[in-house]
Amino acid sequence: MSAETSAATLDAASHVPLLELRGISKEFPGVKALDDVSFAIQPGEVHMLLGENGAGKSSLMKVLCGAYRADAGAIYYKGNQVTIGSTADAQTLGIAVIFQEFSLVPFLDIAQNMFLGREPKGRLPGTIDRRRILADARRVLEGIGFDIDPSVIVDTLGVAQQQMVEIAKAISQNARILVMDEPTAALSDREAELLFALIGRLKAEGVAIVYISHRMAEVFAIGDRITVLRDGRRIDQIRPADVTPEQLVRMMVGRNVDMTYPRHFAEQPGELVLQVKGLSATTGISDINIEVRRGEIVGLCGLVGSGRTEVARAIFGADPISEGEIIFDGKPIAGEPDVAARRGIALIPESRKSEGLALLRSVGDNLVVAALKKLFPSGLFDPRSAQRTADGLIRQLRIATPAARQTVGLLSGGNQQKVVIGKWLAAGARLFIFDEPTRGIDVGAKSEIFALIDRLVAEGAAALMISSEQIEICHVCDRAYVMREGRVAGHLARSELTEENIVRLGMHDE
Repeated sequence: MSAETSAATLDAASHVPLLELRGISKEFPGVKALDDVSFAIQPGEVHMLLGENGAGKSSLMKVLCGAYRADAGAIYYKGNQVTIGSTADAQTLGIAVIFQEFSLVPFLDIAQNMFLGREPKGRLPGTIDRRRILADARRVLEGIGFDIDPSVIVDTLGVAQQQMVEIAKAISQNARILVMDEPTAALSDREAELLFALIGRLKAEGVAIVYISHRMAEVFAIGDRITVLRDGRRIDQIRPADVTPEQLVRMMVGRNVDMTYPRHFAEQPGELVLQVKGLSATTGISDINIEVRRGEIVGLCGLVGSGRTEVARAIFGADPISEGEIIFDGKPIAGEPDVAARRGIALIPESRKSEGLALLRSVGDNLVVAALKKLFPSGLFDPRSAQRTADGLIRQLRIATPAARQTVGLLSGGNQQKVVIGKWLAAGARLFIFDEPTRGIDVGAKSEIFALIDRLVAEGAAALMISSEQIEICHVCDRAYVMREGRVAGHLARSELTEENIVRLGMHDE
């Protein structure tokens, strides 16, 4: 079948979408999240939804799943107008959403999470049919190719396995429309391939998939159609074959963005800032030896689960060490995170919501919290000074917020990440440890964050950067350490820093 014939067949079948949103608008105080957005979903397709953080993607999906009620517009299911006023209404229509932040109960098992609130009743009043829950969960898990005991407690699972449980939970609801928000953000390349294979099986069964991603390779690998949002409005709808990555980025941000993250690499790095000697911890890392100098960005990479985050947490004092030594600015350092922070070490954690922010506090409060002793050495808090500091960081980092008093939990993921970085800028940190700094962040914001990191090291700071995206490590870092199974498997100088070498060291013994 020719491409033209295939396109014509698709167009003919697309007269009545499985679900259609027409003219959807949604406004919050000070922010118009959605402005007359129309969006249609066909059965058996992967519809990519792209846009910068704050473009309206999450708001549109929350309208779709009943978490938000639109201020204007209409929703049609198989050509008939419907009302989605709650998540229960959405589930009745077969809509399930897997958000970037998982909604699992950690101390319940897999089966309990999958059927939470929908448990089959037992023979006696007030009881649950445990045997049936386990059997039904096992059937769904086998159907998506996830070989695991459904009685395993979710808290013991890795991020990739929790992602599979979220998918199984959605499938158990007989979902016909599945929304995936950055599903590969915390997955290794191999795990992502397994997810793509599962998506292919779901497509073949007629399931419609709305896929939100900031990774261009995924857009072109699995997408059937693309909708681009910017500033709450739909910019275009297009097929992957009819557009280039550069054109998509331009649609998303309204300007040209260099996606190669160019920087001036450190030919002559400064003095030694961080030395880690023979570091071991009960978290599974062993005999870690790394060095970081002023003026350079050092990568820390490897497969998910290789121990990268555990090294970062140990250096920052968040996890106790069992052996070894950490030397910062020529002096040994030990203790909890407050000690590391006072000495000038900053950790931008992988999980910004649970470890990087006070979500119920304002943007301004979060921006100055790490710098209180520096800003107010007398111990007397000056609200005006705090306001000036926060406003300056908001302008410097281009944080999209109506005001410093806005609750930080209401910001988009990318803007929340900027706040996490900003609080350490205010504190005057000299060593920045970035753990997945661009996770869930759009391409425009990525360029800004990498430019910021480059500026920090150019001004004399040092950076240790963890990333699951090998291309980021290769384009941004001066050199890198590769981890495997809790140990440093090798060191790559700038001239050796390629994706092939990272994979080789991360997966195989020398």
